[in-house]
Amino acid sequence: MTNDTLLNKIRQANPLVHSITNQVVANDVANSLLAIGASPMMAIAPEEMEEVTGFAEAIVLNIGTLTTEILEAMLIVGRAANQRGIPVILDPVGGGATQYRQEAVSILLKEVTVQLITGNAGEMAYLAGVDWSSKGVDAGTGMTSGKMIAERVAHRYQTVAAVSGKEDFVSDGQTTVGILNGDPMLTQVTGTGCMLSGICGAFLAVDKYDTLESTVKACTAYGVAAEMARDNQDVKGPGSFRVSLMDALYNLSEKNIHDKKNVKRYNANNSKEEDNE
Repeated sequence: MTNDTLLNKIRQANPLVHSITNQVVANDVANSLLAIGASPMMAIAPEEMEEVTGFAEAIVLNIGTLTTEILEAMLIVGRAANQRGIPVILDPVGGGATQYRQEAVSILLKEVTVQLITGNAGEMAYLAGVDWSSKGVDAGTGMTSGKMIAERVAHRYQTVAAVSGKEDFVSDGQTTVGILNGDPMLTQVTGTGCMLSGICGAFLAVDKYDTLESTVKACTAYGVAAEMARDNQDVKGPGSFRVSLMDALYNLSEKNIHDKKNVKRYNANNSKEEDNE
């Protein structure tokens, strides 16, 4: 199923994506899901998690503004989703920044089977067990490539891993894909990574049987939308870019993705080939 077909399928099916997300940017996450064609739900009360899971088609767990009660809700909804075969996406925002977050991520990955872990290089480096210098939830810097981090996380947790950056990398431990679409302005607006994990949820909701390809398509579509937002002549800085990005997600078309996508597939011997047909 092509990028374009999945985008159309989201808009036709209007899948419900339940996001327990970063409360700093919950509004943007919800609106980005609406813009791409999905239906957002942002419930956080543990008491309603079982019921909510009954009509959700994807679950996104984002620990950006984590509390003990929110962690409880995540565990309830994650286990319920596993029982129902609903895809679960984990966004470990600032996962290595504090002991509390480290312990929470460890519990989630032990108790819930996740189909996708997505985050910036600093967050994912912690899960990969590699040295990295980061500040809070920022990506930071390190000597290990995003590609290697994605592959290590995928191997370690037997899942698909997506590492965002100048080049996004998505890996299932066997196949790794690099996506060069996007724009540096994404790093100047808080919550753009949280929006991406939500959009990954929308793509997995309509194609949960090939998590690697669904994630590649989600990251590509989001990157193309960011480029469209940047090209808007009214964009003067982060504020106008944020608004333009929402409009770009809404106006994104099959042709936009086909014409602009810049994707490379890495094979077993680490060579790469273009995948822009």
